[in-house]
Amino acid sequence: MVSRMIENQILQKLQPQRAVLIFGARRVGKTVLLKEILSKFDGKTMLLNGEDYESALLLEVKSIARYRELFSGIGLLAIDEAQNISDIGKKIKLIIDEVPDITVIATGSSAFDLMNKTGEPLVGRASSFQLFPFSQAELNTIENRLDTERNFESRLIFGSYPDVYNLQNETERVDYIKSLINSYLLKDILSIDGIKNSDKLLNLLRMIAFQIGSEVSYIELAQKLGLSRNTVERYLDLLSKVFVIFRVGAFAKNLRKEISKNSKWYFYDNGIRNALISNFSHTNFRNDTGALWENYLIAERVKKCNYIRNYANHFFWRTYDGQEIDLIEACGDEISAFEFKWGERTPNAPNAFSTNYPMASYLVVNRSNYLKFI
Repeated sequence: MVSRMIENQILQKLQPQRAVLIFGARRVGKTVLLKEILSKFDGKTMLLNGEDYESALLLEVKSIARYRELFSGIGLLAIDEAQNISDIGKKIKLIIDEVPDITVIATGSSAFDLMNKTGEPLVGRASSFQLFPFSQAELNTIENRLDTERNFESRLIFGSYPDVYNLQNETERVDYIKSLINSYLLKDILSIDGIKNSDKLLNLLRMIAFQIGSEVSYIELAQKLGLSRNTVERYLDLLSKVFVIFRVGAFAKNLRKEISKNSKWYFYDNGIRNALISNFSHTNFRNDTGALWENYLIAERVKKCNYIRNYANHFFWRTYDGQEIDLIEACGDEISAFEFKWGERTPNAPNAFSTNYPMASYLVVNRSNYLKFI
């Protein structure tokens, strides 16, 4: 079993009269992690599922007397798929405020829905964590270097969702990832936000998938999709809040020629990206290997920073005259620059960047050193 990096952090946060929230896309392993935490908790536990009618019924009425009766003696109440329960934030607040010595842990696959419901009521009472598809740092706990090299191609092509990792047949992996998109990932937006036509959403995702590593023009996307720019931006925001894609903005501090208003978008998982463009060919037979490599490294870096609670901001850097760097990591006054190369080339930092940010570090990340980076 792959040990999740946030497990110990969560266990440390399980304190009476406190709540822990775990967010993540569907099928990234939230339920498995939740059960593992329950098995290690020293005390009486109860597990409810927000998709189960009887579980939802137990929490339906906000009543102090009822909650004290239901959860008396329970040390840890776990609520899986909590976003399906109405007023879940207020209910969790009532439970942790009024039931003695209880801790609540809840999972949700749609942050924009669950956070809206829990955010205000649980201010100061909850700790939040995000769970991703397997990170390479997590897989290092069960793999040696030879295993990692053998599985490297698969990570770039099929991604790292837990079920994908456990499937050995490529046909089964392809079928699973495609069903994941149709049955789970888009379900959150289509059902919760009231979007009626999934075609526009899928077409937008496909267009983003073809533009990995490139700056995105919202106006161009809107024109091609027949939507308004505001609608495109809203769709992208929703897709980021269900953990399908994430935005990397442009870095600018001192240099006038730097572009400061553009964005790039990346996928949390390469397999999802490849499924959207229907291309599961191996790296030797495709012309977007550099983009796959860039998406993989940036996504892995985001996972790593999130898991170790390194609250760095991530950007790309480019000037109008074409000088560019793939990833800038800024944490306070510390700036680190990373250039990603599929081959063995190790170019120097662009002159404009070195001149304007002389204290910044610079590293070319390639196949020989990428494991230290992620």
